[in-house]
Amino acid sequence: MTTQQKLELAISHHQAGRLDQAQVLYQQILTNNPRDTDVLHLLGVLAFQAGRFDEAIAAAQNTLALRPDFAEAYFDLGNALSGKRQFDAAITAYRRAAELRPGFVDALINLGAACHQSRRFEEGIAALSSAIRLKPDSALAHDNLGVSLQTRGQLDEAIAAYTEAVRLNPNDPRLHNHLGYALEVKGQFDQAIAASAAAIRLKPDYAEAHATMALALKRKGLLDDALNSCSGAMALAPDLAEPHNTMGNILKDMGRIRQAIASYRHAVELAPNEPAIHSNLLYTLYFDARCSRAELLAQHRAWAERHAHPLRGLIRPHDNDRDPNRRLRIGYVSPDFSAHSVGRFMLPLLASHDHQQFEIFCYASVDSPDSFTLRIQRHADVWRDIRALSDEEAAQLIRKDRIDILVDLSMHMAKNRMQLFARKPAPVQASYLAYPGTTGLDTIDYRITDPHLDPPGSSDEYYTERSIRLPHSYWCYQPPIESLEMTPLPAAAKGFLTFGCLNNFCKISAATLQTWCRILTAVPNSRLVLHAFPGSHRDTVRQKLSDSGIDPNRLSFKGELPLPQYMQQYHNLDIGLDPFPYVGGTTTCDALWMGVPVVTLRGQTAISRGGASILTNIGIPELIAESPEQYVQIATNLAADLPRLTHLRGNLRGKMRTSPLMDAPRFARDMEAAYRKMWQGWCPGL
Repeated sequence: MTTQQKLELAISHHQAGRLDQAQVLYQQILTNNPRDTDVLHLLGVLAFQAGRFDEAIAAAQNTLALRPDFAEAYFDLGNALSGKRQFDAAITAYRRAAELRPGFVDALINLGAACHQSRRFEEGIAALSSAIRLKPDSALAHDNLGVSLQTRGQLDEAIAAYTEAVRLNPNDPRLHNHLGYALEVKGQFDQAIAASAAAIRLKPDYAEAHATMALALKRKGLLDDALNSCSGAMALAPDLAEPHNTMGNILKDMGRIRQAIASYRHAVELAPNEPAIHSNLLYTLYFDARCSRAELLAQHRAWAERHAHPLRGLIRPHDNDRDPNRRLRIGYVSPDFSAHSVGRFMLPLLASHDHQQFEIFCYASVDSPDSFTLRIQRHADVWRDIRALSDEEAAQLIRKDRIDILVDLSMHMAKNRMQLFARKPAPVQASYLAYPGTTGLDTIDYRITDPHLDPPGSSDEYYTERSIRLPHSYWCYQPPIESLEMTPLPAAAKGFLTFGCLNNFCKISAATLQTWCRILTAVPNSRLVLHAFPGSHRDTVRQKLSDSGIDPNRLSFKGELPLPQYMQQYHNLDIGLDPFPYVGGTTTCDALWMGVPVVTLRGQTAISRGGASILTNIGIPELIAESPEQYVQIATNLAADLPRLTHLRGNLRGKMRTSPLMDAPRFARDMEAAYRKMWQGWCPGL
């Protein structure tokens, strides 16, 4: 057999996937002609396809030693280096391939992918844009461009790129799935569901598409359907962590907290190095009344041990000016500078800061900015969008900005940046507002609280941070719609009492529901209004009422509503019932603003004492119960006293206006005094 015949046969085997046979023939050819760069190149391609990346790198380097201008060999080298996750070196190789062969579209596409992996998004987007100019019908180039644009935070542009990729190659399920995921993030749930369905039609066993479908269905509020999609994804890919994580999110929204925790635990086992999944577990533990303060602390420390402590080597000394009285730079970090409860409570603080003494930086990663985002942005001296930045890149930016005190507003809630704080980019770091718990990080020095959430000396040992107690209130409230008027007491016109809780349904524990059943039994003909997405969990509550001898028709549900319609729901409520152990915060303030008194149970954790803090600050501590029995008694006594309810409805708004809860200037001074105390604690000799 001639050398040419061997080469043709080897290529035939190679193309047919018979790699071992092809390799034997390639090596026979090289034995006779070790300088045959075409065969060396093909041998490297074969090694890459077989996953033998070191061999592929060696083959490419040997080829280039003999033929330095061989563009395909640089392309091979880039592919093999990418396989080894050596992306910076791969970028150099791809760039050289594109230089040697202008119009080398595949090199530009892979260059874009490598730049994405190396978080060099601008370079990657430029390379992919060049590839598209050369080959506008490359679905892969458009898809890769969408991935980089989405990671960079340019969601609309990413959706446009994915849409074009799908148009060019409508039979690729992966492209439909990418589009579906981007649409889900954007909040276009119907379109996301349609895109995911298209991916599943093309590939029914595509587990990732079922997982994306579950995300979109959950966000749309179709929880039972979302649960089914999650189950489908897990059946197809039992070792895929994300569906277990999503199932945890769905079960949590359905109030099935213990099952949610089990799902999160399984997801953590499957993906032990995914901090976001582990954070979901930590946050959900607060909803489980069985989880003690000691267990919460231990679980948070375990998170830090796994996800934060390995980053200690990245912490560097800070050379900030240690003048204890100078103007300080305060940085707030949050994905929720929007109509989210965090954004709503931050707005009055930011609007009242003393900018002569404090320079305010906001580090935002808001996926869907809204009118609240613009209002918040106006009160910042410096606004930084860090959506596209890695934690390391964000840490470098914060160091460059020379922030003195960096404040986390997320803790372990969604889209948190705990690994940014683990790098300690500021000399003083604190947590505030997300919820009054602990982060578990020893790089966060302080947690901000108040004397009602954390009575002095009562619980400091359960936090890794040092507690700084504001003198009055943890919250500063500003009504979202100040022009919304109150209405007369509904019971006066309807002839029956209406209790209500518009908190997230996940807060309604079994103990809470049992206590509410006792109230409904004690107040005949009364009604109960709850907030919950549609689904079987509503039937579970109805059954619980029925089992307690209560007509389920006395119960009604409200789904997700726009902010104005949500606030108007309080027109129909006479008495608010706070859930436990995770009580309300925003919803409690909203209810009180609309004239609806709220009965709360003071618990053993800070997170269960939020209602007590709010009610104490507005001067109605008599609505705070110390036991479930007293909770029932307070609610039933209130229901029996319509004149008192009428008086409260007319006076609660005034009580709030004159309380520390709505005194934004005083709250800002209290917060700034806390910052000054933290800073002076860092300065030498103080």
